[in-house]
Amino acid sequence: MTRTGTTGLSKTWRVGSIFGGGLIVFIVLFFVSLCYGEASIPLHTVIEALTQRQNTLDHNMVWDLRMPRTVIGILAGGALAIAGALLQAITKNPLAASDTLGINAGAYFVVVLGAVMFPGLLHQAPFLFAAVGGLLAAVLAYFMGGGRAGSPIRLALAGLIVSMVLGSFTGALHIFYSFETQGLFLWGSGSLVQNDWSGTTYAWPWVVGLSVIAFLLSRQFDVLDLDESTSTSLGQKVSLTRAVGIVLAVLLSTITVSVIGPIGFVGLVAPHLVRLSGLKMHRWVLPGSFLWGALLLTGADVLAKMVHQSSMDLPTGAMMALIGAPWLIWLILWKMKLPSGISGQSSMNIGVRSRKLPYGRLVTLFGCGAVLLTVFSLMFGGMRIPVGDLLSGLFGGENANSALLQFRIPRTLVAAGAGIALAVSGVLIQLAVRNPLADASIIGVSSGAGFGALAVIIVWPGLPVYMLPIAAIAGATVSAAVIFFLSWNKHLNPSVVILLGIAVSAIGAAGIQILIIQGSLWGSTGYIWLTGSTYARNWGQVATILAFLLVLLPIAWWLARRFDLLVFDDSSAMGLGLPVRRTRLLAMAVGVLLAGGAVACVGTVGFIGLIAPHIVRTLIGHHVRRSIVLSSILGAVMLVLADTIGRTVLAPTEIPSGLLIALIGAPYFLYLMYRSNKSKSV
Repeated sequence: MTRTGTTGLSKTWRVGSIFGGGLIVFIVLFFVSLCYGEASIPLHTVIEALTQRQNTLDHNMVWDLRMPRTVIGILAGGALAIAGALLQAITKNPLAASDTLGINAGAYFVVVLGAVMFPGLLHQAPFLFAAVGGLLAAVLAYFMGGGRAGSPIRLALAGLIVSMVLGSFTGALHIFYSFETQGLFLWGSGSLVQNDWSGTTYAWPWVVGLSVIAFLLSRQFDVLDLDESTSTSLGQKVSLTRAVGIVLAVLLSTITVSVIGPIGFVGLVAPHLVRLSGLKMHRWVLPGSFLWGALLLTGADVLAKMVHQSSMDLPTGAMMALIGAPWLIWLILWKMKLPSGISGQSSMNIGVRSRKLPYGRLVTLFGCGAVLLTVFSLMFGGMRIPVGDLLSGLFGGENANSALLQFRIPRTLVAAGAGIALAVSGVLIQLAVRNPLADASIIGVSSGAGFGALAVIIVWPGLPVYMLPIAAIAGATVSAAVIFFLSWNKHLNPSVVILLGIAVSAIGAAGIQILIIQGSLWGSTGYIWLTGSTYARNWGQVATILAFLLVLLPIAWWLARRFDLLVFDDSSAMGLGLPVRRTRLLAMAVGVLLAGGAVACVGTVGFIGLIAPHIVRTLIGHHVRRSIVLSSILGAVMLVLADTIGRTVLAPTEIPSGLLIALIGAPYFLYLMYRSNKSKSV
């Protein structure tokens, strides 16, 4: 047989396996989806309902409840998959998808904002709100990720950060407008539940029309695989093709968000499944992605219905994350090419020059500020304590405010201790992965700790309270251990560690979503705890966080000289006699334990571990011991200040401290991304 004949036969086999095999699996899942639910319906009854519908309970259930759910799953899965294929072609980035570019988070935020500000208009045109939010988020993440010059890790990190920022604002809306947004939490986790055909009727013209347009333009998208000069010489309008592709991807993603909420990983997994078969042309990739996207989301929904434990379905989005995150891990470890140069390592520079101010003067200034803020925090809250009563209470005197002060002292101490732990954790984790935009939240430790603590609250509520920090540490340790184990053969490559952290974080977040819904915690104190709260902290939490600090801070101080060398590339550090992998592991371990202790005491507070080390680095440059001291003080100041503002400005209503930190830190962090983008250093 000739080479041409062999190639043609091979291509026919690949097309047959992707489309024929996929179609067979899809048909099986289609009927399983119609059969399985709260009440099982036999297959022959489902077939009768589809071919000869009668006015019976089973037939009506098939047509009015399960068919809309299954069909919207097909449409949404296909739309997300085509969007992912387009984004990967446009950005030339294998990690591009609607969730990694922040499109889903942007659409969700603007829809929730619309529910608060314009509920009538949102009811009439939810797609409009979702499209605006998704487009703005995509543009922001794309340019913060370096545009076409950005690396896969940079784009993934930018998308994650944009999602974190928008998630913070969405959380604020959920808490402050719980009545207006109470029906959006389950939807926000990604749910295919449909009570009628309205959602499907609304979505299908958009999905089908946009998918057809994308298919008709498939030849233009093929040209994007070439370099820009070659494409231009062939007469292609590359910029116009990119713009059209981005608009199509955003519209396909946001129409699904407007109906079923944000669901991730479909757009990441499905196109890669098709491309792994050897099909590269978009005339095959786009329809193949649609088929496998529909198959993946339908399969995830079937699994979600199979494993649910109560009358409420588990969110399909959480189940899809549990399916997709392992795929992302496989993609990172076996299919991604590491950046060239120094094994994918990043610079600790973020584009802002260090001023290198006098260290002693900074310690004095920061320390005095922390003392004054502590006094201010003890004085103010729902009720103001006069200075005289404060001093009397602190030194053992009795007055009318003594009892009140006994609540504020431990609360303030817990906030300060957790701020110290988070800030030092950020210093160490950033050193370990050699990236100034990393912390416990980025690498999945916070979500693991949050899942562990929440499991105690919901699954084993009868356990003693001291099990909460133990569970948080266990969750953080398991998350870190998974990352270390998987990246060990890659020599703990910083790029690999961060990307694996994103995948592990997605698994932890999915677990948290499942626990919240199973425990009916949305809008309650458990949900507020997840946003980071210092409310009602007592001397037990003071002892817990103090124990972590007394054990781990001296270890970090003792190892600081070794950690200083991690700022160099691996070859230089090893030339100086440093066992790089072991030292990186030690830095990560101490940082993980500190973050776990903080989560156990105040919940999942983000951004402190990102912002405090960066501010210190701009003031004094790179010096681990000095960074530990100044970051500790600054982290304590940040969380104590957030706690004070949160219990004062809307008293007696309290704003969670973690939410305030996020609202303040999010704009600053976007600024850091902008500076990092200009310097091209990450």
